[in-house]
Amino acid sequence: MSQYVLRRILLIIPLMFGVSIINYTIYALAPGDPVSAMINPEELREMTPEEMEIRREALGLNKPVPVRYLIWLGKALQGNLGYSIWFNTPVVSVMLRALGLSIPIMALALVVSTVAGMLLGIVSALKPYSLIDNVLTTVAFTGVAVPGFFFALLLIYAVAIRLDLLPTGGVTTPGAEPTIGNRLAHIILPGLALAYETTGSLMRYTRASLLEVMHQDYMTTARAKGLAYYLVVIRHGLRNALLPIITIVGLRMPSIFGGAVLIETVFNYPGIGKIMVDATGMRDYPLLMGGVLMTAILVLLSNLAADLSYAWADPRIRYD
Repeated sequence: MSQYVLRRILLIIPLMFGVSIINYTIYALAPGDPVSAMINPEELREMTPEEMEIRREALGLNKPVPVRYLIWLGKALQGNLGYSIWFNTPVVSVMLRALGLSIPIMALALVVSTVAGMLLGIVSALKPYSLIDNVLTTVAFTGVAVPGFFFALLLIYAVAIRLDLLPTGGVTTPGAEPTIGNRLAHIILPGLALAYETTGSLMRYTRASLLEVMHQDYMTTARAKGLAYYLVVIRHGLRNALLPIITIVGLRMPSIFGGAVLIETVFNYPGIGKIMVDATGMRDYPLLMGGVLMTAILVLLSNLAADLSYAWADPRIRYD
């Protein structure tokens, strides 16, 4: 097991190298540069090409793209991702601050979508083709079809504006003491909106996986021994149906990161998603590169955790 984990961790290195090359090339070929984004439009019109070139040289943008990438890579290997052009702060500091705000929302979304998706999937599988199954299937398809940002706007209108139960966005309420309760109140709606995108698909996978094992011989044998029906379903059926469910949960992480970009923007929540959107508009390439690398590392580690969970779900799986 330890050797397998070590091999997977070492595999992250070339993957991150490839991700960095692709993203750096894309950002370098994008139109515009950070200099024009940093300067006021009126001041920009009055600047001469020589003054623009001085600004570009100060930021190191006058060098060829391969040279700039190698300089960036050398510093990144030392743990230095550079300075954010817009915030004038080390990229690592900006990303860690944003990630600290995003993790509670992503964790809430992952827990809610996993628990709700599996529970609804179990109920749907136990009553196949019944009225409740048809209702849950309709809800699941609606969750898959409706964009997350649209559901977020519905939550803001219904819960925050009409019912006035939760805040519409931000990290804390302006003028209020930033207590833990106040911060938690601000992550509920973004977390639910982010969970809504994945709950429906996980419910359908749980239903299909559980239905597949319900008619296996070992399930019939367990019921013939006189075990209670719910024990047969939970101990034997669900345990053997977990493998594809674990795969789907592991693959949800990229979707959660991608969904956070829109959800955090809708709720004006300064997490990693909104920071990446703002950095794109400001052409803050060091911040974009740092965000992409940090996101890729978290996604790869979540996939590793999903692989290791297979051994727990099925004792026959061993990593030698």
